[in-house]
Amino acid sequence: MSTIIFFHAHPDDEASSTSGTMMKAVAAGHRVVVVYATDGAHGNVPTDLGEIETVEQRRQTEALAAAEVVGTTRVVFLGFRDSGMTGWSQNEDPDSFHLAEVDEAARRLAVLLDDEQADVLVGYDWHGSYGHPDHVKVHAVTYRAAELARRTPRVLESTHNTDAIASDLINELMDVPEGEQWLGDDGLPVGTPEAEITWQVDVRDLTDRKRQALRAHASQNDASMLASLPSPAFEALLGFEYYIERGVDGPMRCAWPF
Repeated sequence: MSTIIFFHAHPDDEASSTSGTMMKAVAAGHRVVVVYATDGAHGNVPTDLGEIETVEQRRQTEALAAAEVVGTTRVVFLGFRDSGMTGWSQNEDPDSFHLAEVDEAARRLAVLLDDEQADVLVGYDWHGSYGHPDHVKVHAVTYRAAELARRTPRVLESTHNTDAIASDLINELMDVPEGEQWLGDDGLPVGTPEAEITWQVDVRDLTDRKRQALRAHASQNDASMLASLPSPAFEALLGFEYYIERGVDGPMRCAWPF
């Protein structure tokens, strides 16, 4: 069996985008590790935050709770600061992931790849699906870490299906006006066109557990909103997970990639 490392920008990103695949991998006997580039410090501040508790501490606790739901073997934080959304002042924090040297961040991840003898590394597509600075950085660091590792892992890029997102149900859910696209933080359409996607993983049989994984990140509004979606909308938006694999020709395969 393989060791698969899922590299995410912030705690809760895995729950919405790859948790179904992670659960299937665990069920198949693979060792699943999740790595977070940042501490998630600029997420929503929970109303019940304790006097000496920080947002990042809460989010780390939630990440461990989500790992229990998913069955993740190991949870690792690379130690960079959350960079915030595009244009935020936090983008200029010298300790932010956004400003980190690619090689420095990649070396930290490569150490883990070597320690785990990773077979597969899962990162993000070229614009992190929706343009968040930390998500964009994950893409670059993923490929550089794969180069630096003693044994080069197979690399997949988590993404969203731009064509599927254009469905009437999802447009209504996201308040996207008719004829317009769902745009990300960078002003570009969210995700990747289906013609450029390699793998579609059907996780509709895991929607209940995927909701649980999202609910584990209770302090974050987006995770809570997604977890509360009615079943048809939840399945339409989160019932499939998508991956790009460079060098593997199309069309998109609705199949298990591992």
